[in-house]
Amino acid sequence: MLKNYFVIAWRNLIKNKVTTFINIGGLTVGMAVAMLIGLWIWDELSFDTYNTNYPSIAKIARSENMPNGEVYISDNSNHFPIPLAEELRRNYNNYFTHVALASENIERIIKSGDKQFSRQGMYVEKDFTDILTLKMLAGSVKDFAETNTILLKRSLATSLYGDKNPVGQVLQLDNKQSLKVIGVFEDLPYNTTFRDVSFFCPWNLLVSTEQYVKDNLNNWGNSSFNIFASTVPGIPMEEISGKIKDVYQSKLDKPTFDSKTTLFLHPMKDWHLRAEWKNGIHSGGKIQLVWLFGLIGMFVLFLACINFMNLSTARSEKRAREVGIRKTFGSLRSQLIKQFMSESLLIVCVAFILSIGMVILSLNWFNEIADKKMVFPFSNPIFWLIAVVFIIITAVVAGSYPAFYLSSFQPLKVLKGAFRAGGSITPRRVMVTLQFTVSIILIIGTIVVYRQVQFAQNRPIGYDRNGLIKITMKTPGLNGKYDVLQHELLASGGAINFAQSSSPTTQSTYFDDRFEWENKDPQLPKMAFSLTAVTYDFGKTVGWKFKSGRDFSRSFPTDNAAIILNEAAVKYMQLKDPVGKIIRWNGNPYTVVGVIENMVTESPYKPVQQSVYFMIPGIGPVITIRLNPRLSAGEAISKIEPIFRKLDPSSPFEYKFVDDEYGRKFAAEQRIGALSTLFTCLAIFISCLGIFGLASFIAEQRMKEIGIRKILGASIASLWGLLSREFVTLVFVAFLIATPAAYYFLDKWLQQYDYHTTIAWWIFIIAGVSALVITLFTVSFQAVKAALANPVRSLQRE
Repeated sequence: MLKNYFVIAWRNLIKNKVTTFINIGGLTVGMAVAMLIGLWIWDELSFDTYNTNYPSIAKIARSENMPNGEVYISDNSNHFPIPLAEELRRNYNNYFTHVALASENIERIIKSGDKQFSRQGMYVEKDFTDILTLKMLAGSVKDFAETNTILLKRSLATSLYGDKNPVGQVLQLDNKQSLKVIGVFEDLPYNTTFRDVSFFCPWNLLVSTEQYVKDNLNNWGNSSFNIFASTVPGIPMEEISGKIKDVYQSKLDKPTFDSKTTLFLHPMKDWHLRAEWKNGIHSGGKIQLVWLFGLIGMFVLFLACINFMNLSTARSEKRAREVGIRKTFGSLRSQLIKQFMSESLLIVCVAFILSIGMVILSLNWFNEIADKKMVFPFSNPIFWLIAVVFIIITAVVAGSYPAFYLSSFQPLKVLKGAFRAGGSITPRRVMVTLQFTVSIILIIGTIVVYRQVQFAQNRPIGYDRNGLIKITMKTPGLNGKYDVLQHELLASGGAINFAQSSSPTTQSTYFDDRFEWENKDPQLPKMAFSLTAVTYDFGKTVGWKFKSGRDFSRSFPTDNAAIILNEAAVKYMQLKDPVGKIIRWNGNPYTVVGVIENMVTESPYKPVQQSVYFMIPGIGPVITIRLNPRLSAGEAISKIEPIFRKLDPSSPFEYKFVDDEYGRKFAAEQRIGALSTLFTCLAIFISCLGIFGLASFIAEQRMKEIGIRKILGASIASLWGLLSREFVTLVFVAFLIATPAAYYFLDKWLQQYDYHTTIAWWIFIIAGVSALVITLFTVSFQAVKAALANPVRSLQRE
């Protein structure tokens, strides 16, 4: 019996090729979108879960609790002084199994023989290798505490040594340290916080080679490093946070703020998805995107199911005689329901197979847009179990209404020709209105996302990033050659300005809060300053814009004890006429000689960090060069490259355009925009299929009326307007529903950005007009077809 259902279903599908093609096409697209979004969501939710002790891993973080009850958690809330790690290890070892200091991801030159590569790595304490799960392919981590050792990831080891065993080999780090390879670990997954880490070096190596680290080994005022920990199983992190909350505050020599610094644990499970804070409470993050795209995936699939319902019921009068005859010959309604559900299941199965092919073909392209490295889970039995459930649910949702509706026809009315399928028009109108509501919301959302990105990109950033390149010094080859390098670069004609700094223009790397000034308000929230050491020509090179005062100058020998503040620092410190004021840092006096416009060095969507610039000539690992604007970038670089190769032959000449570096800050929002555009286009495509179905139903229902109007002289244009009028009404209703809904959700999304655009009224007009134009274009096919039909034949049918 079941076989007969599917045989008959197959014959019906073959007989109605156009309808079958539209049904399968819509469901294929809908199911493919749902699968792609499902893979993306799974990748997001499984972020960092490769770690075996994932639930127990945390970062140490801090909040500033104000007397008025407000709680501040800044972007650098996970940077801490070095001695805090030992304090937690020594006095709270009953809560932590491991505690480890770690540097940021640092780019270094790795060289072995004639092969050298620029790669990112971290300096970490020995316990870090026990916190993070490293799958060792060769060697071990037992000797990692030794100073001159290194762990390599598999791909880097292969690049350096090929098939040769790397363990025991000696390589050069930045052409100044000889390190012994003691182990090789498997490349970390792409969906992990540490995916870009190519090597790990012992913390002791950083201490022995970097003076600023040595100087701050016991300094509780310098917060520049991360602290990771794994907790004792069974003890809630909230409980541990309560135990350690006062540790940092108690170590401050003389707190100068009424605010209280509170430590807490930030679990690994929240690093990626829940990284936004408001008044000390999680206020969102990427988890909002997970929910958003999950809803979009369900809506797109539901739209495809609605199309199936519309097209199936639009053919109801063609199927009515079949139902009447079957019932006359004794078919039960339950049997007819099974018959129609079999057709639905067959179509869904075919669509699912095609959607798998569509996903496989588009996955690489989708990965590029979403910045993922997802693969289709062929070998995962859970996926196929979910797929079976997915097919059944889709078939039930798509086929239930047509099955119950078609099986309800009365055979006597059908065979007498008195049957009319008008009773199903209202639910179909509701479903099409819902389709357009979703489509209009997606159109509005896509426009707002792109406006937000453009708004941030057009934000004044306090310097001229065009024509700037950044070169990171990875070896000591250029130490002491500042004047020579500057002279040769300017003489080459490829550069017009040159400077060095401790941090690049697109990033803040050092933070400190040990600043005192006259009439300091004790009620100020405790916030760290961004510190950047620069050479004399830094401001001229990047294009500082002064609000008051002057730049550092060789004409003023006292500038060695001078500082320049940005507007954010002046505002925070509540200084009036700041030029000439004395600011103490770590007890040492510095004179403010200038105030500059805020430089956007971190997120362009957030307020600028209060920043302090020191003048320290000839120091800093970052070289910034302004290329000669009279030359092309390629010509200018070709003139300066030989100079670097001559002065530092052991280091590869590698540079980055500051404009490109700054542009990467918009990558996440641009991905949201690209994905929104993709899903919006697919939703509109599916909605058009829904309109096509409803238009065909209405044209079929009004065939007699159209024939009479045409005989009485109605023009094709008037008949087109007659059939299109109802759809204009549906779009208008959808517009009225979508407008407040879109405004509500998009306004909430924009509020997560401190620097954001507004939702202009014309966005809604564009979305509504776009939906209307798409609707009229889609309806035109059926409307013109009905208007051109022979009225005599239409009346004969009736």
